[in-house]
Amino acid sequence: MAAKLDPKRLTAFLASPPEDCRVVLLIGDDAGLVNERAGQLVRAVAGDDPIRIVEPGREAAKDPGSLAGEAASVPLTGGRVAIRLREARDAWSEPMRQALEGPGPGLVIVEGTGLTGKSKVRTLVAAHARGQVIECYAERGRDLTASIARILGELGAQAEPSAIDWLAERAGEDRLAMRRSLEILALHAEPGERITGEQAMELLGDGSMLDLDEALLAATLGEVSVADRAIAKAFAEGANPVQVLRAALRHVQRLHRAALDVASGSSPADAIGALRPPVFWKAKSATERALQRWSPARLEALGAALLRAERQTKTTGLPDEVIARQVVLAMARSAAR
Repeated sequence: MAAKLDPKRLTAFLASPPEDCRVVLLIGDDAGLVNERAGQLVRAVAGDDPIRIVEPGREAAKDPGSLAGEAASVPLTGGRVAIRLREARDAWSEPMRQALEGPGPGLVIVEGTGLTGKSKVRTLVAAHARGQVIECYAERGRDLTASIARILGELGAQAEPSAIDWLAERAGEDRLAMRRSLEILALHAEPGERITGEQAMELLGDGSMLDLDEALLAATLGEVSVADRAIAKAFAEGANPVQVLRAALRHVQRLHRAALDVASGSSPADAIGALRPPVFWKAKSATERALQRWSPARLEALGAALLRAERQTKTTGLPDEVIARQVVLAMARSAAR
């Protein structure tokens, strides 16, 4: 068995993990995606049968045979046991080794968010023929839009491409928050009808993301005080710094695309109208005004500055929130000049 799962095999593996697999380690920085895929594996192995689902406590790490014993057990109702281990640490390496080498048919599902590439657990599972490592990093592009469509389908709803594109644009780094948003959409969806982009905007265009949109639009309009209040409110309501910087980069890239169209002869209104996902109708007028303040060259330079700022959140000692807030206010001051 390959230690690192080929992305093309992921869907089939999550739906039906092989009988000869004993331990699956889910790693990566997207805790929500790790949690989601762990849940998929549990359902694939044990269904909704509580007798076949085991979640060992931390004290079980002191017993080297704890996981192997659970994996070897045969439930009264038949089938396989799913042993779900949350927040794995290197203290679990010996119980995992014994589970990998012991009899089945159970599957140990390990949530390894935060484990480094040099961790004992990761090295152990990756090197073993009965182990499987699944990487769970924030999805982008087609992978993200496919996941959004899949999750909506699981919730009994469908959406038009414009709605899915808009949702992907706002997904950020929090998988659990994204799933909650999709659950809200599915709850309000009419049976047999597809959710439109406008409906998605009306239902989900609030909270921290609305404040963030307001902050970024105000920044590109040069409205320093409005941007400052909006970004402070966005942080207070749960926005995180990396989410802010990436949303700012997407906002600037969209303006840059429209600015290039204007430079080629399009009107600002037509350039804004051609953007996908579409600009929320309430923000179209302000977006056109912002477009008139920025040249393609300035927007390209601003995009490069935002990429540098995101790298700074990982390499400097400054608080991430300070960096993100300074970037947004710097955009506003630049536009005001």
